[in-house]
Amino acid sequence: MTRSLELTRRGWLKSAALGIGAATGSMSGWLRALASEAPKKPAKSVIVLWLNGGPATIDMWDLKPGHENGGPFKEINTTAPGLKIGEHLPKLAKHGKELAPVRSMKTKEGDHERAAFLLRTGYTPQGAIQFPAVGATLAKELGSESADLPNFVSVAPARYATALGGGFLGPHFDPLFVGDQTAPQDGLKVPDLARVPGVTDAAQKARLELLAGVENKFGAGRNSPVAASVQAATSRAVRLMKPEAAAAFDLDQEKQKTRETYGRGLFGQGCLLARRLVERGVPFVEVTLDGWDTHQNNFDRVKELCGTLDAGFASLVGDLKDRGLLDSTLVVCQGEFGRTPKINAQTGRDHWPASWAVALAGGGLKTGQAIGKTTKDGLAVEEQPVSVPDLIATVAKAVGIDPQKQNMSNVGRPIRVADPDAKPIKELL
Repeated sequence: MTRSLELTRRGWLKSAALGIGAATGSMSGWLRALASEAPKKPAKSVIVLWLNGGPATIDMWDLKPGHENGGPFKEINTTAPGLKIGEHLPKLAKHGKELAPVRSMKTKEGDHERAAFLLRTGYTPQGAIQFPAVGATLAKELGSESADLPNFVSVAPARYATALGGGFLGPHFDPLFVGDQTAPQDGLKVPDLARVPGVTDAAQKARLELLAGVENKFGAGRNSPVAASVQAATSRAVRLMKPEAAAAFDLDQEKQKTRETYGRGLFGQGCLLARRLVERGVPFVEVTLDGWDTHQNNFDRVKELCGTLDAGFASLVGDLKDRGLLDSTLVVCQGEFGRTPKINAQTGRDHWPASWAVALAGGGLKTGQAIGKTTKDGLAVEEQPVSVPDLIATVAKAVGIDPQKQNMSNVGRPIRVADPDAKPIKELL
């Protein structure tokens, strides 16, 4: 055989079936062909950095220098050629090759609660349907019900967190809440994980068996979400009490330098906790940074908040990369909407869902680029509008989930992971 065969996976199998798979020459050619066709391993975890209140993304990911709507902030270069972001995110700029701002988000909900519901579920409220949070849906698809750690963790949730539950998927997909915005001094420790002093292994086992018996007897014959919720909470608490599971929440195991790099506040330490959780197989973690409702004094507040975000986000991306986890972890930085390009009389920006941005990192996406474009004044999307279902479909595809997969709702109507009209952002996948 004198001719060279350029073998693809399908072609090689066909040739082998015909008995002519022994092509002459080195095997390296078809091995390279197979490698080039092999799909990237899908991400297994998602971390959402939730910027509560609606961040002024025009001052962060999509600046308008030289226009009166642009304000005083400047752009800075990132490590990705041609990709620029706001000057108050210098640490994140060093990870530009791992970033992908989506600058053409376009939605209709300008109310905090409704917009947060949309971003967290992918749907607007519809009658009696109890939509699950995206975190719950992804936890169901990616997680394990027998895992000691919860499949969905929400760190320091703030207002408008009512759309974070398991919805029609059930209470066992509710998140574990860790940390409290109103009491940041309490940190991120999960209370009551340690056994009460003096309780032996045998006594603990007997107590748990007694509790399980009471719960099972009460729940028998009752199709009660309350009973199911109590049983799910008990089961989760018992598994969390195992030393290996409890250790995931012990940030004292980290080097002090690492903790300082992330930032000592609730958000920075929450980002560090998120890394520890995905490292141990938790599929979905949300970390909240509150305070972005900047109707007044927008620029001073955004500068301060960006300092916190920059330290936590950049450290998270760098840490995941150093540990070989960035390709298997998708980071999504978003709020419920953006803020007006026009600056108001209080040097603030108001609610603006018509043209805003989110930022993605890792997850095996084609990063180092910006997606979409807004007009020079920032008032409208000029190229490639992206809806919330489009964003959720992109996230789902990145972690290996079919966005059109259906789950039966509490009203007997099948609901897809993402709206049927959703179009994943092909340039990222």
